[in-house]
Amino acid sequence: MKKLKLASLILLAGASFNSAFAATKLDLNTPEGANMAMRKIQCSTIDDKPVFYWWKGKVFSRRQGEVDKHIFNVEGMNVRTCGTVDGGKKGKAYRLVTREILLYTDKKTGQPLDTWENPWTNEVVDVHHVLNDPVNQPPSFPRNEDGTASPWKQKFGGDIKGDYWWMTFPVPLFYHNDLGGDYQKQVGGVYHASELFNFSGDLESLTSSEKDTADVHVGWVRISDWLPFMMMSGREGSIYIHTAGRKVDSFDDMGDVMKTFINEHAPKYKTPPPTDDDRPNETSWTGYKKVVKGEKFKRQRAQ
Repeated sequence: MKKLKLASLILLAGASFNSAFAATKLDLNTPEGANMAMRKIQCSTIDDKPVFYWWKGKVFSRRQGEVDKHIFNVEGMNVRTCGTVDGGKKGKAYRLVTREILLYTDKKTGQPLDTWENPWTNEVVDVHHVLNDPVNQPPSFPRNEDGTASPWKQKFGGDIKGDYWWMTFPVPLFYHNDLGGDYQKQVGGVYHASELFNFSGDLESLTSSEKDTADVHVGWVRISDWLPFMMMSGREGSIYIHTAGRKVDSFDDMGDVMKTFINEHAPKYKTPPPTDDDRPNETSWTGYKKVVKGEKFKRQRAQ
């Protein structure tokens, strides 16, 4: 009898422990749980804690009537942090602040390119890497002004199978090009691109309250016009960038090429912007405009 009672107590204790453990998990089927999960994917539940993403990949050209060219490689990073924002009836959200680097690298050595020979014009051009500071996002609250939750906010927006989750973020872009003139609606030249993101990871780190950030793998594709430094002068065609990477634990966990570049040329990218940063976002196009002076296209006669 005593043994039976003891066994019952052990079972009850185990059940209580399991219930307590389950209570520490994020409920991804609530607006608050889904919002917190997105915060763990993007940054950390700890305000002002730096988080790093790091990725690598290849860049290809695409033109009508010719085979795609592997023109160079890329290596990128993003350092970010979050701050909590209380929205009252809308609930608590996070504001994401980041800065990012994209290096255009040599296909063989992996080192950042200083110059690149354009295979269509045979012109050797200066390469301008992307150093965007900042790239911030406004708060996304779990609920609406009246406290209700929109359908897309009621639960986690990704897919879950077993102990793994994944989600996609297609971002079509079509807006005024800062390097163009004032008549883009009339004559074209609008910035037209697509950013395609995949995020995935294990369910345990996403939902456990003992983890302040999720373990995340990232895939990123960009389809866009020619890069400004390529000096393509409106030629038909485009580029696509295909990369993969992950969230890493610290600055030191990124590759040597990226760490060396930051240490020597961009030390502020070791830390994210402050969470109250109110500067306008920078893009590769606005960044290019800051360092390269535009000039009139020289008229050429037919040959």
